Amino acid sequence: MADLALTPVGAPAVTPSPARRRERITATSVGLRTAAIAYVGILVLLPLALLVYRTFQPGLTEFFNALSDPYAVHAFQVTAVVAGSALAIDTVFGVAVAILLARYRFPGRRLLSAFIDLPVAVSPIVVGLALLLVYGPTGWFGPYLESHGVMVIAAKPGMVLATAFVALPLVARAVVPVLEQAGLEQEQAAASLGANAYTRFVRITLPTIRAALAYGVVLTVARCIGEYGAVLVVSGNIQGTTETAALRVGNLIETDLNNNAAYAVAFVLVVIAVAAILIGAFIRRRKRI
Repeated sequence: MADLALTPVGAPAVTPSPARRRERITATSVGLRTAAIAYVGILVLLPLALLVYRTFQPGLTEFFNALSDPYAVHAFQVTAVVAGSALAIDTVFGVAVAILLARYRFPGRRLLSAFIDLPVAVSPIVVGLALLLVYGPTGWFGPYLESHGVMVIAAKPGMVLATAFVALPLVARAVVPVLEQAGLEQEQAAASLGANAYTRFVRITLPTIRAALAYGVVLTVARCIGEYGAVLVVSGNIQGTTETAALRVGNLIETDLNNNAAYAVAFVLVVIAVAAILIGAFIRRRKRI
């Protein structure tokens, strides 16, 4: 009978794996953490804390009066319409481009991937100027569209285009790694069983990218509601017509000289952005994106 390998009672305990060992605290690690916390605190936490303090310093009555102002209410409504429209465009386009980049190999694939990241490198002001040159009164398509009653510049369509462009990469870049990791085996098996493209997308692709898509959508929302530069150029910044919440903050400070109202509107935008970031972090933590 083969001998059984038994561990003696007095034998030393098994050494834990490196992954389970506690990280050694060194002077270098403490210094790096302190520098990182100080950096984030000075650039992010301190301004946010000061914004919260200045927002509620005049009192809740002043805060709610600023938010209930008709121009502020209209600015939030315009922001919701523009951000919602841009989100729909970026979601559909982002998923389509992600599938194209992850599933297919074709000439110009790397160039397309580079163009997807273009909004990250280009200033939003440049984006707005480019749209103005194309769709403005003296642009390529502006006179033709205006002759048919379609206004792009100084109207919501131009604002949607500008916002959709600056938030373009977020959904695509969140979905592409998940599709590449998932592979093609399940879709090929479904295709061999007779499933068409729509069925494969609904039954296989969409459940696979669901968490990554939600993460990209959350980041897109946060990016869209705070866009300022590109929208400023193409909207005309008309109070009560094409003024978004971000533009409202700038107008309150520069034109109306009403800093307290500007703090109130900015506080709402910050709350929405922070909530979006927290939701995105929760999604990443649960789904390991």
